[in-house]
Amino acid sequence: MYKGEDKVLGLLAQRNELSLERLAAEAGLNVDSVRRIVESLKGEGYATVATVESITITPTDEFMGYAKSGTPESRVFKAATEGKSVSGLSQEEKQFGLPWARKKGFVEIEKGALVASKTGEDVLAAERRMAEAFARLQETGSLADTTLLDELFLRNLVRKKAERRTVVKYSGKPLPQQMPEFDISAPAADAHLGKAHVITAFRDRLASIMAEMGFEEMDGSIVESTFWNFDALFQPQDHPARDLADTFYLRGESPLPSDKALVKKVKDAHEKGWKYKWSEAEAKRTVLRTHTTALSARCLSSVKGAKPRKFFAIGRVFRNEATDFKHLAEFHQVEGIIAWDGATFSDLLGVLKEFYRKLGFEKIRFRPSFFPYTEPSLEVEVYYEPRGQWLELGGAGIFRPEVSVPLAGAYPVLAWGLSLERPLMLMLGLDDIRTFYRNDIDFLKRTRLPGLNK
Repeated sequence: MYKGEDKVLGLLAQRNELSLERLAAEAGLNVDSVRRIVESLKGEGYATVATVESITITPTDEFMGYAKSGTPESRVFKAATEGKSVSGLSQEEKQFGLPWARKKGFVEIEKGALVASKTGEDVLAAERRMAEAFARLQETGSLADTTLLDELFLRNLVRKKAERRTVVKYSGKPLPQQMPEFDISAPAADAHLGKAHVITAFRDRLASIMAEMGFEEMDGSIVESTFWNFDALFQPQDHPARDLADTFYLRGESPLPSDKALVKKVKDAHEKGWKYKWSEAEAKRTVLRTHTTALSARCLSSVKGAKPRKFFAIGRVFRNEATDFKHLAEFHQVEGIIAWDGATFSDLLGVLKEFYRKLGFEKIRFRPSFFPYTEPSLEVEVYYEPRGQWLELGGAGIFRPEVSVPLAGAYPVLAWGLSLERPLMLMLGLDDIRTFYRNDIDFLKRTRLPGLNK
């Protein structure tokens, strides 16, 4: 039994259902401890766990302006009542107000002149409806008026934010009447000597393989700025991967690189390539890194002109994903880059084949794929004999020029990000990735890293 398990079970029996965070707060324990306790209670049949997703809708700054000073279509209506023509409207009123004023039947155009086609009361009621919608969204994050909500989405006046939370529910199983008594003086088996966790042993073997192939190791913090995690990799600032439902954001800002010329090159690449106004504030946000490719970006920016160079990293990454037998919110990635102006796509395939051959996988194939910052891109698959099937183990490609040229003035740069846990699951015959992290002492004692081909 985990420390505090009886307290958590008592809370569940009393309250029936609580979020993981609420359960931790009321039990006076940290969330990680409660997560382990809940897994134990789930296995004993005392609890069930579900992931609940909620949608919050928030108004934009533009909508805030409309709520205070009126919509552009209301200003177009006012201009019509004053006898103005289309040419007398401001650029905003022409671009946004006039189409919506006509669509809502506020005005008509006759020979270039604006003609009011609704009463002032009608327009005032429509404005009041918009102001009430703004207040409602600020207060509750939802809006029952679906017709107006559709309009707000169409006009980009609101944003949708998805949030996931883990809810723990008491199963109803009767509580244990009394804890069993233990004879602490009873003889016990000798304690086993400690040994490396199989993940640690496998990580060391992968690092050894990369060193054998002439790669230097990269290292860095798991806390990263969005500049290095996303912007330097040419992922636009409105990309879905930056959503709270996919990325763990932390409080506070992270500084931009001191190299102002580098920041400007990245900014210019975004504004030229994606056609939007790049935000410095967005680039300063702080995240738990979602991939070790952030290390590759940092590394490339520091080795300009020093080619050819080969680097690798093996580290933890974090994704805001629901946990199941093949997904974790925290896992490991095997990163690699080759910066060499003579590199080719065939070199990339050859390196990956040799890497997996050294792991003992002889049958390897590649499939075309898509990744945001490489082109061309591919997925690596190996044939696993015991199951008689091909399994995907990672992605690779050539960094887009918009990535490697601003960072290092280099092209091409070969790159890949491979799974650590998946090949190890194949070697150990595991079907559930969570097995590595359940602190099952029997599993840890008996598991040995399989013999690998040199």
